Amino acid sequence: MSVYFGHYGYVELTRKSDGNIKTSVVNSGDVNTSRKRFSFDFDTGFLTSGDRIEIKSTDGSLLEFVAANAWGIGTKQTAGSWYIHVDELGGIRLYSTFDAALEGALSSAITLEEIITAIPIKVTIVNDIPNILAQCSYFELNTNRDVVDTTALGDEFRSQFSSLISGSGSFRAFWDYLPLYAKAQPGENANYLLQLAIRTEVGSEFSGKFYLKAQNTGDGNATSYNDEIWYECDAVISQAGVNFTPGNVVEIAADFVTTGPIRLRAKTIPIDKVLQEDTGDIRLEQDTAASLLKEFPD
Repeated sequence: MSVYFGHYGYVELTRKSDGNIKTSVVNSGDVNTSRKRFSFDFDTGFLTSGDRIEIKSTDGSLLEFVAANAWGIGTKQTAGSWYIHVDELGGIRLYSTFDAALEGALSSAITLEEIITAIPIKVTIVNDIPNILAQCSYFELNTNRDVVDTTALGDEFRSQFSSLISGSGSFRAFWDYLPLYAKAQPGENANYLLQLAIRTEVGSEFSGKFYLKAQNTGDGNATSYNDEIWYECDAVISQAGVNFTPGNVVEIAADFVTTGPIRLRAKTIPIDKVLQEDTGDIRLEQDTAASLLKEFPD
């Protein structure tokens, strides 16, 4: 029997929003080219550092305030999608990667250019990139199933019928607001959970994967070393807080409730042979003793 420890798991979050679109105008005075910063009117909490947004002009004009090299084709377009960093005054910098957007450094921001004519725009949050919750020290996921009492008069034993499924849970992480890395991927810093709980305009929803067993973990058994087992669900943050205690590491704690289906998924190592429908091997013509194998990347 294999015994697994908690460090075999982790939490993977994908930011979500309700699809709200914000329309505004970028004026010439809203663009600061030396600071690679621009602004437009939006409510506090609508955008958060690390969000990926699509900016599109509503009159068909080019996004002249963004340098041409911000697009892969090297020419300015009427729409573009970038990660953003939002400063304390609501100013925005554009970045090509998630971790750079969290850091918000001037040197890695996308270059902006001065404009003369105002550009009407609409902004949509298009988050769809999963990121590991950095420095997560604990998570819990509970599934509950309601039951309906169907006992009838005269029954000798109580009978019940299974009803709706719901879920809830919590996680804790060491508090940080700078980009971190886990498993060679940019990490979602724990400060985002605090921001998520107070986002009133786009909601506090996220999509989560809660890994019980990750790849490259286990007891050394080659047949299960790369297996993955995880729960998958959409949820909303119902409570978030931060714990400051002298002499201890600062931690955040967040509770959530699920908003849809809860799936327990597994991905195991596939067999390396390509089999026929009757499970027999596909033999090679040049060597009838050899089987056709799948090709795997290194």
